[in-house]
Amino acid sequence: MSDTFCIGSLCFVPLDPNSPELFTFSSFLAGYALVVLAWTIADTRYRFRVATAPIPLTSITFFVVVAVGTLALLTDLWRSQGWVVPKGSLLTPATWQAILAGSFLATSLAWAWFAFIRPPKYGRVNARRYATALYAAILKGNTPDLAVIADEVGRSAGSLIHHATDHRDTRHQWPRSGEADHEEPYNPTKVTAYADDILLLIADRRFCRAIVDASPIVALAMFEYVSSTKKYGVSVKEFARNVVGEAILNKNSFLFHEADGYDTGLLGYHKPVSQAMFSNHNMVAAVGTLLDQDFQERDQWDSSQWNAYCRAVLITLRDYADKQVRSRSSVFSVAFSNIQESVRDLHHLDGMADSAWNQDVTQRLRVAVDFIKEAARLLDESGVGAGRPSQKRGQRKRLTIFDDMAHLIVEVICSAASVRSPRDRCWVIQHNMVWDELFDFGDLDGVASRGIKYRVRRLIYDEVSRMTDFPNFKGAKVLGFCLNVMGLRMTTDNYARDTAALHRVLLSWTRRHWVWLHSYNPRVAEATLVDGMNYDPDESRLVVVYPAQGLRREPHYVHLDLSHP
Repeated sequence: MSDTFCIGSLCFVPLDPNSPELFTFSSFLAGYALVVLAWTIADTRYRFRVATAPIPLTSITFFVVVAVGTLALLTDLWRSQGWVVPKGSLLTPATWQAILAGSFLATSLAWAWFAFIRPPKYGRVNARRYATALYAAILKGNTPDLAVIADEVGRSAGSLIHHATDHRDTRHQWPRSGEADHEEPYNPTKVTAYADDILLLIADRRFCRAIVDASPIVALAMFEYVSSTKKYGVSVKEFARNVVGEAILNKNSFLFHEADGYDTGLLGYHKPVSQAMFSNHNMVAAVGTLLDQDFQERDQWDSSQWNAYCRAVLITLRDYADKQVRSRSSVFSVAFSNIQESVRDLHHLDGMADSAWNQDVTQRLRVAVDFIKEAARLLDESGVGAGRPSQKRGQRKRLTIFDDMAHLIVEVICSAASVRSPRDRCWVIQHNMVWDELFDFGDLDGVASRGIKYRVRRLIYDEVSRMTDFPNFKGAKVLGFCLNVMGLRMTTDNYARDTAALHRVLLSWTRRHWVWLHSYNPRVAEATLVDGMNYDPDESRLVVVYPAQGLRREPHYVHLDLSHP
């Protein structure tokens, strides 16, 4: 007797319990156990990749596994009970089991595809999921996880910059008050809005610290894309400041490893990350924060950190000089101002014991002077002459980078002038470490350097001559510095040819005005006298005593006669 029965044209037959078993419930459980094990032991990288896939892979996987497992269990139950199934050759028991096995396999392969073979990048399809996953990771703030996530963000750097808003483009700005009402406000698309948010999100200080410590390739990729696309108005200001700040604080960062090829090898010659971040002056100027660090952090930097900062400034200056730009740059105005602050605490060495030579501030002074020399050399190599500043009557003086360089040198001189005693330390700091390095023996003798030195001499004379109308301690310190390093007598030595004219006019000013200055304000006048230089009121002269030491058997006296007003 046949168990077959029909309902109209549709017939049903019992399922054969001995039919082939391609994919049973036990096979599903064995495969599911392996998949669960793989999903469980997956690290942060692969979980982030799955979370940012262009499809909701986790949800799809859950429903597929539930459906396949349930259908596999029902299939085994149907076979064991011999229950009826539709009769036909379109969907055989073997084909049905193959469909279930294929669905399960496809889900597992989808995980492997997005986690290993083709990891997802930021784009239109996954913008929301990408931003959400990144936000959760940075909010959690686990340091090892942030290092992994940072590496993943680097792969999407190009896409983020491509989709982000360039705020320098007037089409992407909100209308200002008074503009025509018919102009529609800028409404970014979702992919653009999320890209803008992500660029602000990755500026988190902990995330930037992870980038510097474990994945500097992110900074390289980000700024390479900004530079190549010239989208300087994207929201990377905060990211730039924090990455550079963390790189300077971390002495194991790229700024220190890319210092010099002689010490660090190939990376020291190529400087890949440093070049990507600092070698485009236009980008550095537009971003505005790469070389502008927080003053509270700068106060804590030591000489090696200031040296790293100066190397970054020099990379930007090289590009600026190669383009033969003479106009003033806000980048260097800020950078030079920061560098001159690095030596403002030199006054702490005044009167201290010999152990003061171990102070870091003396090393910072050496870093600042070396930076000035290297910067002047780069400007010399550019072939652009500084010339002498020209100014028409009634017009405001047009400042250039050469004026900023001159101002930096004068400020370093003012800081060095604060160390007035003891005599030997005063001489080493003021003459050997500053004046001798910048002015004596024909140093800085290029076309641009001569223009810079002309400006320095002019600034020094203006500072001193200003005391004729307004006696002040800054002018007094500058005068004392010059009298100490150049002496109270003119010299005919060739090594001082750059400063002979300045020396002559300063001695003339001192001769004519010093007595008056002393009578007007003795404290200001005494600020011009370093250790070993004294005022003799009876003879009306300044006297320097060089004690008997070394090969000198007797003290040596040099004086400058002064005029009464």
